[in-house]
Amino acid sequence: MDKTILITGGAGFIGSHVVRQFIYFYPDYLVVNVDKLTYAGNLENLRDVEHRPNYRFERVDIVDPVAVRKLFEKYKVDGVVHLAAESHVDRSISSPMEFIYTNIIGTVNLLNACKEAWKDTLDDKLFYHISTDEVYGTAEGDSFFTESTAYDPRSPYSASKASSDHLVRAYHNTFKLPVVISNCSNNYGPNQFPEKLIPLVIHNIKNMREIPVYGKGENIRDWLYVIDHARAIDQIFHMGVIGETYNIGGCNEWKNIDVVKLLCTILDEKLDRKPGTSAKLITYVKDRAGHDLRYAIDASKLQNELGWETSVDFEKGLKRTVDWYLDNEAWVNNITSGEYEKYYERQYKNR
Repeated sequence: MDKTILITGGAGFIGSHVVRQFIYFYPDYLVVNVDKLTYAGNLENLRDVEHRPNYRFERVDIVDPVAVRKLFEKYKVDGVVHLAAESHVDRSISSPMEFIYTNIIGTVNLLNACKEAWKDTLDDKLFYHISTDEVYGTAEGDSFFTESTAYDPRSPYSASKASSDHLVRAYHNTFKLPVVISNCSNNYGPNQFPEKLIPLVIHNIKNMREIPVYGKGENIRDWLYVIDHARAIDQIFHMGVIGETYNIGGCNEWKNIDVVKLLCTILDEKLDRKPGTSAKLITYVKDRAGHDLRYAIDASKLQNELGWETSVDFEKGLKRTVDWYLDNEAWVNNITSGEYEKYYERQYKNR
């Protein structure tokens, strides 16, 4: 193999699509999927590539420095695409320490492993850190987040990601570690764990359950199709400038309530229900603490410098996503039992 690439969090939602992107487009790369397999990590996401000759899986918790070091001893690592993270804001409010350990300590463990493994040469090496637009806080008025927007995290999740971003830059400036960072907007698409808005709404509509909407549903998010995100990660990994940051967005702002209503319309049609049936399930619940009003990404740097662009508009991508969840009922059922159900009850039923 020409290169060995570690992809952390590769069994998760975004990670599985990135693993697939690298497996299929770079058959001469050995792609090592490193995942702890928490509730959001699911190897069923990668059934189609698990027997490919250039794929390996390693169950490793990046919070464990010894396990991370052994991983770098086992493989001659040329690059790291770091996606492993606790990522759900609601969970960060109820259990912030998990986010501190994984998102901060885990990232530093990987940085230290790279620094040690690459001490003889940094040629053709790269640590690529994937972050979030939430580190920027709320976009005021009609403004957009650019790569120079000041950080203003409002939740334990975004604060932990902001911290990890700063540490990655610090290792670049102090130790000359070759790094790039990207900050992405809200992703949607196949294989997303149904705690996030879009798959949660699809799951609840299908099962005629209440659809919990925070506040009045006025919060605005920029939605990015996950396969377009995987393509962007590919381009940044191979073409990005060392030390630079790239914002990845869908240029696609929607109020949460409008996304929910559009899903209601799509699913009424797909499930052959009377128009308006699903909308009756909408239930407004108490807003969560520190809920940012608007996220809005300016992705012009990525578009102009690396030539990336989105490939699917939101409504078409949403219909593809709905079709995937309806066609993969067994996948959904496997992950929406047990602990997920308990979490769902704790999170929404008492609001």
